[in-house]
Amino acid sequence: MPRPLPNDSANNEERLKKTISNMEAANEAAKTAEGSELATIKEKNERRKEAIEGLQEEIHQQNKSRINGYI
Repeated sequence: MPRPLPNDSANNEERLKKTISNMEAANEAAKTAEGSELATIKEKNERRKEAIEGLQEEIHQQNKSRINGYI
């Protein structure tokens, strides 16, 4: 089983922008998708939504830590 890559929080904002962009592109593709393809897009976008929320929270915590002098 491959080891997960370490979390590099330095690029969270870039990852957030890319995830949002991918979600928007998938929403456009969903307009013409049907059946299993549409279901796959919806499933992936649900995971993207969760990832976006997590990234936003992590960025918020990092900013809070910077303000408090921890980083």
